[in-house]
Amino acid sequence: MKKRRDTVAPAPPRLPSLKGERMAAMDAAWLRLESPSSRMVILSLWLLRPSITLAQLRERVRERLLRHDRFRQRVVESPDGPLWVEDDTLDLAQQVVAETLPRKRTQGLESALKARVAALAAEPLDPDHPLWQMHLVEAYDGGSALIVRVHHCIADGLALIAVILSITDGGPRSGRGAAAPASAAAAATTTATAGTVSSPADGWTDAFLKPINDWTVRALQQRAGQLRPSAKGATPVDAADFLSAQVASDMAALACVEDDSPTRLKGRPGVSKRVAWSPGLPLDAVQAVSKSLGVSVNDLLMSCVAGAIGAYLRAHGDDPRGQEIRAMVPVNLRPMEEAWQLGNRFGVVPLVLPIGISNPVQRLYAVHSRMRDLKSSLQPVLAFGLMAAAGLLKPEQQVLLNDFQRKATAVMTNVPGPDRPLQFCGATVERVMFWVPQSGDVGVGVSLLTYAGQVQFGLLTDAGLCPDPQAIIDAFEPEFQQLLTLALMLPWEAGG
Repeated sequence: MKKRRDTVAPAPPRLPSLKGERMAAMDAAWLRLESPSSRMVILSLWLLRPSITLAQLRERVRERLLRHDRFRQRVVESPDGPLWVEDDTLDLAQQVVAETLPRKRTQGLESALKARVAALAAEPLDPDHPLWQMHLVEAYDGGSALIVRVHHCIADGLALIAVILSITDGGPRSGRGAAAPASAAAAATTTATAGTVSSPADGWTDAFLKPINDWTVRALQQRAGQLRPSAKGATPVDAADFLSAQVASDMAALACVEDDSPTRLKGRPGVSKRVAWSPGLPLDAVQAVSKSLGVSVNDLLMSCVAGAIGAYLRAHGDDPRGQEIRAMVPVNLRPMEEAWQLGNRFGVVPLVLPIGISNPVQRLYAVHSRMRDLKSSLQPVLAFGLMAAAGLLKPEQQVLLNDFQRKATAVMTNVPGPDRPLQFCGATVERVMFWVPQSGDVGVGVSLLTYAGQVQFGLLTDAGLCPDPQAIIDAFEPEFQQLLTLALMLPWEAGG
């Protein structure tokens, strides 16, 4: 008999090393949330006057935007997670394109623009290129319309405001938000190869410990002040025990979120989207009303949104009495002096909107009370940690991300913008609007942006769940006018 020879299995092919910067866990979470029914893309619309040309726009992008490294990089998947890799084939002809608005025979110009923005909201960005794109309608109503799409994994709303400022006329051409010189960039870049990336344990630690910053300290101090006995000589609250109790309480609050009221706005989204926006409210009037009623501007606007949604449901024959919906509200966790840093640094907390309260004053103070409770909790920090930790998981393990958003009806965000009109390529940016993406079963995105003395209100909705978002927009100002009338009726303070 022939002696049997032992066979040795061939070694698996060695994967080529990938050189790039490992994507932060929180940014990776937003990358993983992408789906055909939920594009994780932040849309912005600029209305400019007079018009600008495609050549001007591309030149400005080349000079200013490409100084920010994320706008020169594409995303590459590696065994250790997604990487930011310099795109050597970057072509501005692909990233910055001209648009011609398709218009139906009876369709107005603004309606055509809304339809185009909605179509782009459902269109994915090309994963083989940097995850952003600009679409310029060179001739629009005596000026130009610029539609900007940026994937959420690049930056959150506050960071994008800093980017916008950097590319406007007179904006900073360099600085901490721009690309560093080659030598400095080389020193700061992480090389992700089979043996040099951070361990998963490091990522989990960063996800939960890095958010413990000033927000956490402020929340703990406020909460401890509410609970500490006021009697002289009382024993101070033990910080470690208090932190443990607060974390346990807020973690339970996040984990035990009840289902929303089953309104027509709740359901499984499809691919098609709708977009709407408002003419804008004067910021000074909004500030005056909020001061008169003793609430924040954010409380006031959130209450008006809740009232507009309730009015929309009643107009469609529904009875929202006693109903509440949950809106996932982003809470900034970065110091304002670090707004220039790209990436995502925010927690998401569930705010219950009392859409069933028709009395505008009762509804306003209900929202005010709930926002106050959220501000003194650790829920924003814990939500950040959960999202970041989920971003370390593989794509097939992303159930946690969608489950976190599943029990909400809307995503709602309020971003402060510049207080004066910006200039861009010699034109005035007369209006800026933006729309936030939704994930999971969330079909309504509410965006509030303060720009040049106006509060802009925008909606991005699923076409099947809310085919006419303009009806909600149209109900927003009447809700504010009710509170304005009340504020005007209040007694004036006696002069000194």
